[in-house]
Amino acid sequence: MAAKMQIKKDGQPGAADFRWDDIRVLLAVMRAGSLKGAGERLGVNASTVGRRLETLEAAWGLHLFDRTSDGVLPTAALERLLPAATGLEHAAETLAANVHGFEREPEGRVRITAPPGVAQFLVAPELPRLLRKWPRLQIEIDASIGYADMNRREADLALRAVRPSRGDLVAQRLATAGSDVLASPRLVRRLGGEPLGDAAEIDWIDWGPELAHLHGARWLAQQVEPEAIVLRTNDISTQVMAARAGLGALVASRVMAKTAGLVMVDLAPALRRSLDAVPRDELWLVGHRAMRQVPRIRVVWEFFTQLAARLPLSDPP
Repeated sequence: MAAKMQIKKDGQPGAADFRWDDIRVLLAVMRAGSLKGAGERLGVNASTVGRRLETLEAAWGLHLFDRTSDGVLPTAALERLLPAATGLEHAAETLAANVHGFEREPEGRVRITAPPGVAQFLVAPELPRLLRKWPRLQIEIDASIGYADMNRREADLALRAVRPSRGDLVAQRLATAGSDVLASPRLVRRLGGEPLGDAAEIDWIDWGPELAHLHGARWLAQQVEPEAIVLRTNDISTQVMAARAGLGALVASRVMAKTAGLVMVDLAPALRRSLDAVPRDELWLVGHRAMRQVPRIRVVWEFFTQLAARLPLSDPP
C-alpha cells in the first residue's frame, strides 16, 4: 500500500509524514532484531531496510533503534510508539480481511506453510487436481521445518503436526498415523520374504542431530548401534531418494509409503509391538478465523479435508 498517512501533532512542531510500508519496515526490524532478518521477512536486502529506517527516523525526528554488533535494539522512544504501530498493523489486517471478504469466486494467491515432507509428498502431487478445478488460484508453499506465525498473517493456511493453542485460529485434524519402517522393494526382497526380527539386520537412514528428538529417531536409537546408520540428514527428500536407491530403511509415517514410492517392511511381532508403542503423528489444518470463508481459502481448506478422506491419511481406528 503506497498511500501516505499524515500524522499531525497540533500545537507541536515536527509533523510526521510516512507510509504504511514504513510501519511494516519498523515492525519487521523490531521483530527480527536485525536489518538482515527484517529484509528476509520483507523480501528486500538489508541496505534497503536501513535506508527506509533512516528516512523514517529523519521524518519523525526520533532515534528508534540502537545499532550494535549483534543487531539492533529498540530505544525508549520506539517502545512508547510500538502499541500504536501494532494497532495500525491490526487495523490494516482487519481492513484486508474485510476487502477479501468481497471476493466472489476463488481466485488469487493462497499461501500455505507445511513441513517439507508434507509439502513434497502430499501437497505438491495433488496440486494439478486442485488447479484443474480452480484455475484462477495461485498457490505459494513455504516448505520449512520452522512454523510461520499465523497470528501475524505470515501464511493463509498451515499444515502442522501440533494443534495451535493460541490466537484467533481454527484447526481441523486431517490425520493420525503411526510410524512404520519403509524401504525400497529391492531391500525388502533381500529379506527373502521373512519378517524383520532384528533391526540390526539392515542398514538405516536417520535424521540428523537437530531432529534426533523425533519419535522415529528415538525409537531407532533404541534398536540399533550408531554404526548401523549409514546416512543422517534433516532433508526428507534426500532420505527418500536414498531409500529408493536401496541404501537403507527409514522410519516415517506410513502415509509416506503411499506417496514416496517406498514399501512397508514386514516386522516380526516383537519389533512391530515396539514400533506401535511410538506416539502417533498428527496432521492439523490451521487457518485464520476471519479468513476462513473467503472463497479462495475455503476451497483450499475443503480440498485438504477431501484429500485426507480420499487417500486416506489416517490409520484405521
